Amino acid sequence: MSKAAISDFSAKERILVVEVNWLGDVLFSTAAIRAIRKKYPGAYIAALVVPRCKAVLLGNNYIDEVMALDEAGRHKGFMGKLRLIMELKKRRFTIAYFFKASLTRIFCAFLAGIPKRIGFAAKMGGMFLSEKVFLPKEAFHRADTFYYLVTRDRIPESERYYDFFISIEDQRFVDDLFKKHNIREDKDIVVLHVGGNWDLKRWPKESFARLIDVFAERYGAEVVISGSFMDHSLAAQIAGMSSHKPFIACGLTTLKQLGALFRKSSLVVSADSGPLHIALAMEARTIALFGPTATEVTGPLGRGEYSVLRIKDLSCRIPCYNLECKDNICMTAIKIEDVWTEAERLGWLKPLK
Repeated sequence: MSKAAISDFSAKERILVVEVNWLGDVLFSTAAIRAIRKKYPGAYIAALVVPRCKAVLLGNNYIDEVMALDEAGRHKGFMGKLRLIMELKKRRFTIAYFFKASLTRIFCAFLAGIPKRIGFAAKMGGMFLSEKVFLPKEAFHRADTFYYLVTRDRIPESERYYDFFISIEDQRFVDDLFKKHNIREDKDIVVLHVGGNWDLKRWPKESFARLIDVFAERYGAEVVISGSFMDHSLAAQIAGMSSHKPFIACGLTTLKQLGALFRKSSLVVSADSGPLHIALAMEARTIALFGPTATEVTGPLGRGEYSVLRIKDLSCRIPCYNLECKDNICMTAIKIEDVWTEAERLGWLKPLK
């Protein structure tokens, strides 16, 4: 953001959105950000977000500034919090929405002199809020939760989608990546996102490996494994179990370029993860594999085509969020046949003649 923009206080309202810490949750919040823009069309809107999620909001047409909350760096410790307070104070925000109930962040906004501080009624920082919002007792999708903070209502059907903006340069990067690695675009391109921040949400390596062979043999598809650099070892293990070697794109793309990769695909297969929701934001045809987490809370949204696979007839309670689970049966119960037959049933992939 330019200095001129920071010092331009002509907007009647200057609004700070204090974001959550996970990629998927930040995507869930974008409908609420659209609602803020609709409510305050002439406002200056800034989002404060941790560095690993900053790319989710960069280029968002409804936001004027994306500020990095670097609690491991410039905003670490007492002096770092003073620095954050001064950065907020300089921008003269008039309203702050707290999608995350954080005592530290709410207190910093309080000390920065933001007069209207709106957050969820909870123990964390509640005394420093000027307006506390109580959620209804019935279950809410997380996207509805953020939206409710702004509107006191659920997201209407016409608005139940994410915002994730990519550039022409991101699309060109993927075009060049395909050319460099001889990925044929005259074939179906299937992207498998094999990682996730919670091991129990992951589908077994062996299942992904066998699925690669089915996609290659039955449909003649090009298979790409996506992920971060941290997922490369997992992807290599999966590729080593497969007879048909996929292209491993782990660590080769930014989040924006990953979105462009999903957009070019014929099909994306992913467990519950942040990139799953990027694929949905890109309106890629997507099969979501769900086990221990609740689709009612973090399940797919969007305007594209998607299908959720979950095995309900199990001996254990689903969803469970059980971090101590030993066998991960809810994910292992999803068979490779469930995935490729679903893609075929929906007409997304057609067998070779």
